[in-house]
Amino acid sequence: MSRKILVAVDEGEESIHALSWCLKNVVSSGKITVIVLYVMPHRTVYAPMDGTGYLFSDEIVESIEKHGQEVAESVVKTAKSVYDEMKNVDVDLEIKIERGDARDVICDAVEKLGCYMLVIGSHGYGAFKRTFLGSVSDYCAHNANCPVLIVKKPKDQSL
Repeated sequence: MSRKILVAVDEGEESIHALSWCLKNVVSSGKITVIVLYVMPHRTVYAPMDGTGYLFSDEIVESIEKHGQEVAESVVKTAKSVYDEMKNVDVDLEIKIERGDARDVICDAVEKLGCYMLVIGSHGYGAFKRTFLGSVSDYCAHNANCPVLIVKKPKDQSL
């Protein structure tokens, strides 16, 4: 039976670094499946008129949805290219795209998929930014039902 590692990714370089780091440092021997999860934000519900009285046309809503899908495809493509560059890594790769609040979706996916580890990147926000923006990695560290490895991208790229 394959052990599963969930690697959460987003548009940031930090999450792609976490995937690369995981493939280089965590994956060793035995049958392992690395599941790359990208969480798209909830679909925004648009009222027929915004606060200024402007109407949102179907074309605008479709354009916003299309952009969201393009971002998801770009992140997945980048994750696959990181995996493809790791020639000496013998793991299976699965890609999943979900929709919702990243914190909840990631923790739910860990449980549903039976993952034995979660790897997630850190944006390195200070206390002030974390207070206002929240921290997905901090939330997952406290709520995921498995060990959580938070990978920080080094400031000096030569490391």
